Amino acid sequence: MASFVPFNKFKLQLGKANYNFGTGSAGGGDALKMSLTNTAPTAATDTVWTVGTYPAPTNANGYTAGGYTVTYTWAETGGVTTLGCTTPIVVTASGGTLGAFRYVVLYDTISPYGVIGYWDYGSSITLADTETFTITPSVSLFTLT
Repeated sequence: MASFVPFNKFKLQLGKANYNFGTGSAGGGDALKMSLTNTAPTAATDTVWTVGTYPAPTNANGYTAGGYTVTYTWAETGGVTTLGCTTPIVVTASGGTLGAFRYVVLYDTISPYGVIGYWDYGSSITLADTETFTITPSVSLFTLT
């Protein structure tokens, strides 16, 4: 399983209150998405998500432009605050191959589309027509302790 890598600028912008996770996606927080790309993110310097920075897979059969909406929670328990993904995202190739992609980028959809973090799957993935890829980040995307 790929590990979550937060972008440095996300941590800075979180401290500047430029994100609103509210009580999660159902509680009025910002909309979050996960996009697929084969272009390596740079955690130290990337600040925003754009198609130019993170182009969609070359063969995007079945890919949702801009990525997939994330259902999440933002909660604190015992002094630990967690951004948690509550529903896995299933990507299905439709009408041909989908890929290649290696990275899944998590970003906030509120302009200017601030990047949060990404997962590196270690090598490029291509799905044959009708194959699926399930993005199942751990229940906890990240925690603040």
